[in-house]
Amino acid sequence: MTITQQHRQHSGRQRGQGLRRGAAAVALAVVLGGIAAPVALAAPAAPATASASARGSLLSVTPLDLLDRDQVVAELGTLGIDPGTVRYGVSAHRLTYATVDPQGRPTTATGLLVLPRGGPHRLDLVSDTHGTVATRDDAPSGGAGSNRLTPYLHASAGRAVAAPDYLGLGGGPGSHPYMDTRSSVTASVDMLKAARTAADRLGRPVTRDVYATGFSQGGQVAMALGRELSRGRDGLRLRALAPMAGPHDLLGTEFPGITDGRIDPRVAVFYLSYFLTAQNRLHPLYKDPAEVFRAPYAQVVEGLFDGSHLPQDIVAALPATPQELLTPQWAESVRSPRGALLAAVKANDGVCDWKPTAPVRLYAGGADTDVPIANSRACAADLARHGVRAKVVDQGPDADHTATAVRSAPQVVRWFDSIR
Repeated sequence: MTITQQHRQHSGRQRGQGLRRGAAAVALAVVLGGIAAPVALAAPAAPATASASARGSLLSVTPLDLLDRDQVVAELGTLGIDPGTVRYGVSAHRLTYATVDPQGRPTTATGLLVLPRGGPHRLDLVSDTHGTVATRDDAPSGGAGSNRLTPYLHASAGRAVAAPDYLGLGGGPGSHPYMDTRSSVTASVDMLKAARTAADRLGRPVTRDVYATGFSQGGQVAMALGRELSRGRDGLRLRALAPMAGPHDLLGTEFPGITDGRIDPRVAVFYLSYFLTAQNRLHPLYKDPAEVFRAPYAQVVEGLFDGSHLPQDIVAALPATPQELLTPQWAESVRSPRGALLAAVKANDGVCDWKPTAPVRLYAGGADTDVPIANSRACAADLARHGVRAKVVDQGPDADHTATAVRSAPQVVRWFDSIR
């Protein structure tokens, strides 16, 4: 999960301007996420060919951006990201590909493929999974914005980058199954397959080696994706794993953090509303929103997460604290998950409970009140129980959620550079 300052752009390409959190309106959006226009993409119907296409089949490629090296440096500068690893310009493309929904039925998804304009002919491949997105066009391929910056950073260092939009975001049909780890992984694996096909057609073939990273919700997805790739079923090889500020410990850290003050109350309201309404479609939690949410929020909360609302509008429509949002029964259930809620949380937890053979580093910040650093420490402890030593790179006591991303991403690129 991740909610942070919304970033918009200006000068035709609308570069990142931080909307500060304030008492009147807290602009919460995915870190490194921003949209080019306040109009969300309409959810298209799945192409008829999707049902006949194998998972990961490439359905279309649409050119998006073409930047030279100086332009990449300028883009990174909008968030203060260190450009020291930038070697090349980049080209960006939207891919549409076949995948499956949470029930295993054929569907389509979109994602961003970024290639370096230079470097070796044959490229290694980075999977870069993004953080929480509530607006369709905030996804990497949806609109020009800061959610493209880490893909541009990695590609400008000389690797191909596959950044999935996840299901129901970008140009994918349907609703986004927020924090459904399994479908985020299937969409990510299938994006990697489609990216290999597209890169080959674009004259930049890629190897089977995958360097996996991601931020916030995407950090959690990266850990689960690493586990899937390590099983050797997809013809891809996990080369290194570098999650940043991932909510790896839902039961032990994230849910307790909602009630003990470690997570900012407005952030907690956003996360809870998104999580509960999305998970109710997959693991029925309630029949009527009024069972969970107090009036007047019960009447509006599900509609707020339909992919068309901007983060600041969602925040403005919701209360400031979880206590104001939830009925007493559900406030207690969040404090001590049980029943259907416990089953839903467990279904998406435990992403670090395995034994990677590739090297792992975990990146986090001491001042993060979206995803507390205890998540990464718990992940490292899980890996240690499997005999794997994973370093937790602490970005310092002043590093909030956004600062953790800004500081960590260039460090991840350099670490990937060091792995041969």
